[in-house]
Amino acid sequence: MKRVAILISGGGSNMVRLVESMTGDHPARAVLVASNDPAAAGLAKARALNVATAAVDHRAFGSDRKAFDAALLQPILAAEPDILCLAGFMRILTPGFVRRFEGRMLNIHPSLLPKYPGLHTHQRALAAGDAEAGCTVHEVTAELDAGPILGQARVAVRPGDTAETLAARVLAMEHRLYPAVLRRFAEGDRTPVLLP
Repeated sequence: MKRVAILISGGGSNMVRLVESMTGDHPARAVLVASNDPAAAGLAKARALNVATAAVDHRAFGSDRKAFDAALLQPILAAEPDILCLAGFMRILTPGFVRRFEGRMLNIHPSLLPKYPGLHTHQRALAAGDAEAGCTVHEVTAELDAGPILGQARVAVRPGDTAETLAARVLAMEHRLYPAVLRRFAEGDRTPVLLP
């Protein structure tokens, strides 16, 4: 059985879907949900799902990302995860942290990578006049939003869409895509999951 730690920064809706999916014959189980914000609403949701939680407030470290990563690493290593899932984790991890989990750290990003790495993805897709948007699950590498793609889901851009309406439809697909990719990945299969 694979052990999964999930990193969040906010409400944790993707984390909830991942934890809820890891039941029955699923090859993995959630062992920790950790956040860079002690007030993140997702921590209470994780506890309600009987998953251990940890919080390391990034604000206490100022601009010292290495020191923050070192502190965050302690509860993660104590949980002995086989897989690390970033689910709305809004901190950029240092290359040393990423290397430690290379090949076993996943992230979900709200665009069809390689398009629109970074922030404001939905507004950028609308500004470009794209006919479709979507989300991507990828392996995390030291380069931002650039690791091997493990899954994508597509959403049509509708006339009159705003960044908010598009984001809501993409999020609904994220909730389907991430659990599907995690299950396949935990089974040792890196074939991309493609949802229409």
